[in-house]
Amino acid sequence: MEPINKMRTEFLSKSVNESFARVVAASFAAQVDPSIEVLADIRTAVSEAVTNAIIHGYGEEEGMVVLSCVLYPDFIEITVEDFGKGIEDVEKAKTPLFTTRPDLERTGMGFTVMETFMDSLEVESKPGQGTKVRMTKKLKNR
Repeated sequence: MEPINKMRTEFLSKSVNESFARVVAASFAAQVDPSIEVLADIRTAVSEAVTNAIIHGYGEEEGMVVLSCVLYPDFIEITVEDFGKGIEDVEKAKTPLFTTRPDLERTGMGFTVMETFMDSLEVESKPGQGTKVRMTKKLKNR
């Protein structure tokens, strides 16, 4: 299926950029006039993915986070990628309540939230090289 539109942006792994990414992804999806609920789901999932990249991918280090979106007639594919620490065991990391940062009072629900609000979630990660989270969401028009 041919995409309607594509975009890609990069930003520093600063917590202030989490809200930027959330708004960018939702604004990009808005061009096909999805429901308010779909836009809210996209904002929530992107927020979780970007927060994971910043907190778990880079920790105290600073690096780049890449957000890309591909818009199709019926769905959107959103990818959030970091080039940080990577994840040793992706399945373990996806387990509800598992966190590598209990010192920051993290709940360990990031991947669960992404799976709940999106229609699909794929996580690719290599220790020392980073993590790529790919999510899709069906776009129900208003």
